[in-house]
Amino acid sequence: MATDEKPLEDMKVDELRDVAREEGVKAPSSKNKGELVDAISDSTDEDTTSDTASDEGDLGAGPDGGEVRTGDKDVKNLKYSQNITSTDEDPERQGRSLVTTHHEVIREWAEARGGSPATVPNSEYDGRPGRLRIRFQDSTGQLVDISWEDWFRTFDERRLNFIYQEDHTDGRPSTFFQLVNPDTDGQGA
Repeated sequence: MATDEKPLEDMKVDELRDVAREEGVKAPSSKNKGELVDAISDSTDEDTTSDTASDEGDLGAGPDGGEVRTGDKDVKNLKYSQNITSTDEDPERQGRSLVTTHHEVIREWAEARGGSPATVPNSEYDGRPGRLRIRFQDSTGQLVDISWEDWFRTFDERRLNFIYQEDHTDGRPSTFFQLVNPDTDGQGA
């Protein structure tokens, strides 16, 4: 861990935020320096006493702890969506629009519907996946399968939010999802 090389108290806020993201600290961008130092310290203490997410195949929360990423653009569909930050949370009602950055929530949602990570062919650049998609069994069109690791690395690098729906208002499972970047006009996948 980077903190072995330099004491937390001597780090700049940007350095602390990077360490916090690596440690899986929830909402590092909203914390000040003191809060970041405390949260990182608490996180490293917990790491020595609890099971890690990877021990059970859980992808974990990701760098933002499942919290919605915000930016320069006011994306209307983010404003009206229920934020889901844990696999234990449920929608307030059927048909509710949901949003998350939580890796395990996204993977569980996709796999429960027969979905797998994919990208659009010939959209890659610099050796990275291009336009992110989820391939469902009934998907039309050509997609290229990729790993969840590559999908989430790209998802996080692009600061995307995952807007989705668990069920339609009539209770049928929904495969609706949208990837939104809060720093652009909304689309960013």
